[in-house]
Amino acid sequence: MPKIKIPRKSTWQDMTAMCDVAFLLLTFFILTSNMVQVEAVKVAIPSSISEIKILETNIVKILIDPQGKIFYEIDGQEHRMNLLKKMGEQYNVTFTDKELREFSIVPSFGVPMSAMKSYLAIKAEDRSNKENLLGIPCDSTDNQLKYWIGMSLAVNPKILISIKADQSTPFPVIKKVFGTLQDLKQNRFNLITSLEENPIR
Repeated sequence: MPKIKIPRKSTWQDMTAMCDVAFLLLTFFILTSNMVQVEAVKVAIPSSISEIKILETNIVKILIDPQGKIFYEIDGQEHRMNLLKKMGEQYNVTFTDKELREFSIVPSFGVPMSAMKSYLAIKAEDRSNKENLLGIPCDSTDNQLKYWIGMSLAVNPKILISIKADQSTPFPVIKKVFGTLQDLKQNRFNLITSLEENPIR
């Protein structure tokens, strides 16, 4: 009795549809994701049980490192350029178009206005060096932080102010920042903290 030969079927499958779906998903995730902004300094924030999320747009962030140096961050490239122009007018410093463009891509900074031009002249990768992280003055004799916040409100009245301070930052520095906000009649602001488990009562 002759053996019946079963015809072999090809295992090849068309993967075009699968590749199309993979690339569509990849494109979707790239377009909808937000790039993480590199901050000027790393700050170990205290914990709290608050679950209020900070908005990602129309926000000003005041960063305070453990040594009490103050850094500043505002979102939006156009806002940054307009802010620097206004600060230049306040301190009689003229910035070139190149310097304005350079400042528009700086996520956070912390230098006095007298050092701003030299800060923008150095390479982007060298700006995070310790010698370039001077901090924004917030003294009673030279409170530049007050002007940065005031000009930011002039550039974008919708901004919300948030403070991100290290858990070991000296309290007098925090008090100065709070006093600056009160001088500007900005009594509503957010404190950025890490989430802590709510204790059971």
